[in-house]
Amino acid sequence: MGNICRSPTAEGVFRKIVADAGLSDVIETDSAGTHAYHVGEPPDRRAQAAAEKRGYSLSDLRARRVADDDCETFDYVIAMDDDNHYNLRSKADEQYHDRIQLFLDYSKGSETEVPDPYYGGTAGFELVLDMIEDASKGLLAKIQRR
Repeated sequence: MGNICRSPTAEGVFRKIVADAGLSDVIETDSAGTHAYHVGEPPDRRAQAAAEKRGYSLSDLRARRVADDDCETFDYVIAMDDDNHYNLRSKADEQYHDRIQLFLDYSKGSETEVPDPYYGGTAGFELVLDMIEDASKGLLAKIQRR
């Protein structure tokens, strides 16, 4: 939503998974929020700390708002929850709706939404990382099959 917790965490995790697979030169990773609450700000310090403990760096990321041409530019536009999924689809031309997916569509778990950890404690950021790591592996596998 604001691009300081879930989305930059997903960007940092996916970026590393892509790099570890030797695919950084062919897969571009970016994140953005559907709202402009935190444009230009770094990820939440708690998200950065949790990610850093697992070997992911978010320190170079800065929040941005989804651009009008993101659905045209990117093959996959991933939402963390139903509200953001709806917001993305309502802004996008219908021809790009198939590119807009929920992130947990790529996970092994039964959950459909990545919860927003902003108002919770440390455990929420750890749970989000668990979900994002799982979905990131599934997303990369999907891209590799493509």
